[in-house]
Amino acid sequence: MTDPYGPRTAAWKSLEGRAREIDSIPDLFAADPLRFERFSVRALGLLFDFSRQRLDGAALAMLLQLAGDAGVPRWIERMFAGEKINNTENRAALHVALRRPVTREIRIDGEDVMPLVEAERAKMRRLAATLHAGELRGATGRPIDTIVNIGIGGSDLGVAMAVQALAGRVKPGLTVHCVSNIDGVALSRVLASSDPATTLFVICSKTFTTIETLTNANAARAWLMAEGGAAAVSAQCIAVSTNRKAMDAFGVAADRRFKIWDWVGGRYSLWSAVGIAVALAVGADAFDDLLRGAHEMDEHFASEELRQNLPVLLALVGIWNRNFLAISAHAVLPYDDHLARFPAYLQQLEMESNGKSVRRDGEPVECATCPLIFGEPGSNAQHSFFQLLHQGTDIVSADFLLPARSMVGQQAAQDLAAANCLAQSWAFAAGDPAAPSRTAQLSDAHRRYPGSRPSSLLLFDRLDAATLGKIVALYEHKVFVQGVIWDVNSFDQFGVELGKRLASELTRAGTGGSDDPAMIAGALAQLRQLR
Repeated sequence: MTDPYGPRTAAWKSLEGRAREIDSIPDLFAADPLRFERFSVRALGLLFDFSRQRLDGAALAMLLQLAGDAGVPRWIERMFAGEKINNTENRAALHVALRRPVTREIRIDGEDVMPLVEAERAKMRRLAATLHAGELRGATGRPIDTIVNIGIGGSDLGVAMAVQALAGRVKPGLTVHCVSNIDGVALSRVLASSDPATTLFVICSKTFTTIETLTNANAARAWLMAEGGAAAVSAQCIAVSTNRKAMDAFGVAADRRFKIWDWVGGRYSLWSAVGIAVALAVGADAFDDLLRGAHEMDEHFASEELRQNLPVLLALVGIWNRNFLAISAHAVLPYDDHLARFPAYLQQLEMESNGKSVRRDGEPVECATCPLIFGEPGSNAQHSFFQLLHQGTDIVSADFLLPARSMVGQQAAQDLAAANCLAQSWAFAAGDPAAPSRTAQLSDAHRRYPGSRPSSLLLFDRLDAATLGKIVALYEHKVFVQGVIWDVNSFDQFGVELGKRLASELTRAGTGGSDDPAMIAGALAQLRQLR
């Protein structure tokens, strides 16, 4: 029987050889007039165009064989069946349940979890409806006009990304802030511009022990207490947590508490009550549209054949670039400023999920895993780091995300953004079409563009809530497929724990004395002098 571990499969060995044989991207287009049709897929209102990848039909067939040999279809079934595929923590990874219709049961340890999910969704809808009706009030009876989400990592990035992406659906007159960093800067700015009588805090911490979240939450609580006492805390704080005692001590009212389950990882939790700030901001209908779009992608992922499966293809293109073309960095370039926080969201989703060097069984991996993920909105990125992408010594792959229609009534401006997006993807692939004559005239090596920089395009009509749900779920499933092929657990994150533990030890021990760790003793001494 073939070893299902990606690097040990026959397909992997074939791909290594094929990567050495493929010509430049312009040559691939010259050899195949139908290349766009062969290397693009349309589904769910999305076009995934990967024709400008340095990839041919033979390599794509091998990649699909690799996915089959690695057991990707079976792993998809296992996830949707609620099996405990998060083996290091003995948990299911069932974020797909969070956007599933309540009538579609899904079981963990024999229990249908959909009634639990729907109960929390119903609470979210009711609270959002109350806010949008102008009836959600603070302790003094004035309507809430400011929401402050306090969390970090998965309890912050998804919320911040979605609120900005859906800015056009935010309730008029409502201000939404997301606070995460422990240094107090962001919270101080928010409090300085907010009214303690009309500000609602959403505290997202599964354990209610995360130091960054608790530091900010306690400061927010003190601010409310100073103005309105315990009544203000009770009326103006929401918590998403499993720690009942901590919420009791904090003063969160019983009807302002939301549940989250251990089968929901933080970076996959936008769809849960962690997204309550999003639901409050955009309303229950828009939040339901977000869930619906994600569920449509789930259905596509679970049922479509590999060759037409958007997340599988997105994942395999990434595998090809990372493992066979040795590309170590990947840029995410949305040409819509609504998606300004999407690259940061993907940094956590991809690098925390698959930034691993150990296989599921604890043995070292035998291949490169997650690349460095970075990005910015398109036009800003062009004037920032595109110099390196075009002419740098390292080749960087890229995803371009492009809506055809403007969400803000600025179609002429969006058309300019589209022209820039397509021109850049063309330039990455082809280099400078005028290069031979120009360089001959100018004899200027500084103006040469080598081309064959691989990129894909995700094109869609407009960035509404359902489309955003589809796109986020698309990338979630991409990460899962890559984790299967690399044989890493995409659902734990032990790599973030060490620094947190050492910081706690330093905080408990203080920053002064002969027991200072040698590696940071000098820095600690200088810190004490400067304070």
